[in-house]
Amino acid sequence: MNKWTKGWLISGAAVLMLAGCGGGEETNESGGETYKIGVSQFVEHPSLDKAYEGFKKGLEEAGVTAEFNEQTAQGDQNNNQTIANNFVSDDVDLIFANSTPSATAALNATKDIPIVFTSVTDPVAAGLVKDTEKPGGNVTGTIDLHPDAITNTVKFMAEQFEGKNVGVIYNAGEQNSVAQAEAVEKVLTDNGLKMVPVTVSTSSEVKQATESLIGKVDMFYIFTDNTVVSALESVVQVANKEDLPLFVGEKDSVARGGFAAYGFDYEDIGIEAGKMAAQILKGEKKAGDLPVLPPQNLKLVINETAAKEMNIEIKEEWKAEAELVK
Repeated sequence: MNKWTKGWLISGAAVLMLAGCGGGEETNESGGETYKIGVSQFVEHPSLDKAYEGFKKGLEEAGVTAEFNEQTAQGDQNNNQTIANNFVSDDVDLIFANSTPSATAALNATKDIPIVFTSVTDPVAAGLVKDTEKPGGNVTGTIDLHPDAITNTVKFMAEQFEGKNVGVIYNAGEQNSVAQAEAVEKVLTDNGLKMVPVTVSTSSEVKQATESLIGKVDMFYIFTDNTVVSALESVVQVANKEDLPLFVGEKDSVARGGFAAYGFDYEDIGIEAGKMAAQILKGEKKAGDLPVLPPQNLKLVINETAAKEMNIEIKEEWKAEAELVK
């Protein structure tokens, strides 16, 4: 991982592929600087992938030329730390950390190289920043939890569906997920519902965990847990077979077969993170001086095909509010 892999050269509207290697800032064809950015992503799934695409767009829109060393930890925290340490050895100009575990590993590896994260739910609880308005240190970024997302989703469950028991599957080893589980349980309780949790350590355990909830729950709620979302199709399969509504944490999971979510586009939070990175690389701001930003444009999204598979009739009142996808 010390050797630089194929990256993207982004300058204005042009996106060109090149092969690169370490060695500090370079000069591009237009005479400007080419920055080295280490990209650490915990696991592959569409939401994180879209956030990364958005990050590159944000840099492009800001006129920054960058060469990326893209690394995925495949859900392994040890790999995460190795990736981060290698980025420090390669003396990258900035680390883009796409998930809570990736950001934590990067911060463990360096207090000097700027870190911009995204797809993080609670950066304060994760120990990444002391305050979202004034992060301090060498880190900032964007979060993937809209303040109203959980509340709106749970209210929709409580008001529109029968049953009180909600199955929640998450990785208890990921701080991002623990924080969300605690928030979900509180909102469920406040709305007269009960959380029935099952924890997993790897994506291979997700299907069995989902099946263990059959007969115990009336619906599922899968929030933005990286481990579970990477294996979402396993949950969808069980939900379809058992006619159990599957609520999810973001729009990409709706497109993959979830019934509904109050979500946003991960590309959007990636774009904002890219713009932050541009300010840092240009020397306009220090990472710790840039406030952590939440997502915008929260909306209800319903998958019509998933509704049919789960034997859910879409009410006319939902259609007036929701974006319908197939």
